[in-house]
Amino acid sequence: MGFSVQNVSFKHSNATHALKSISFEVKSGECIAIIGASGSGKTTLLNLLATSLKPTTGLIVHDGFNPWLVSKKALKKLRSIIGTVHQSPPIPSQQRVVTAILAGRLGKWPLWKSVVSLIYPMDTLGPYTCLERLQLADRLFDRCDSLSGGQLQRVGVARVLYQAPQLILADEPVSAMDPVLSDLVIRELVDESTSRNATLIASLHAVDIALRWFPRIIGIKNGEIAFDLSAAHVTENMLKELYASETGSLPTQA
Repeated sequence: MGFSVQNVSFKHSNATHALKSISFEVKSGECIAIIGASGSGKTTLLNLLATSLKPTTGLIVHDGFNPWLVSKKALKKLRSIIGTVHQSPPIPSQQRVVTAILAGRLGKWPLWKSVVSLIYPMDTLGPYTCLERLQLADRLFDRCDSLSGGQLQRVGVARVLYQAPQLILADEPVSAMDPVLSDLVIRELVDESTSRNATLIASLHAVDIALRWFPRIIGIKNGEIAFDLSAAHVTENMLKELYASETGSLPTQA
């Protein structure tokens, strides 16, 4: 899925601007990392792309149409082909892992199948295969409240892999993982994007991961685009300027 962000701004209810007149184009199948200091507007941008938020001004055009000018049915269909990986996955604590992953298909399944799957898993091989890619297959039938933060993040990634959306939005998807697992998960997301020509947009705090795995980097500072470049053209000075309001050192994966 390709899309166009056209002069988009977003203002919170307290009148502060999270994003200020940003514009960029994304082609179907691109893998893009969004980096920047905490509070720079990364999560707000992903929520706008997911149609969870509506721009205060400007347009976001998905595959040629404005989601806010279509019918509720068309908007629901669009949302069913957008998958979001949250930093803290919104998964009920008492839910089993297999059920949490099956939820990725609820937007595509008929109502009866969605209801039955909450009681009895309609598919176990699919969720198992997704978890296996993330080295978590042994937790398929465990309750989610028995998992660590990093394991829950991998369940959230597995749900999106199972959903197989055309647009994958990942908001700090590996923040609770060690470096080895972080690399594994990001690689699987990039491989998923490449194999299906799905678009992947990931906000990342770890600059080294972003530069290692993503061909295109968008830096955001104070709600504005500081740069939009290939990873090879992002310099140390650009990164220092991007994070100038932080400690002075670049954030990396611990």
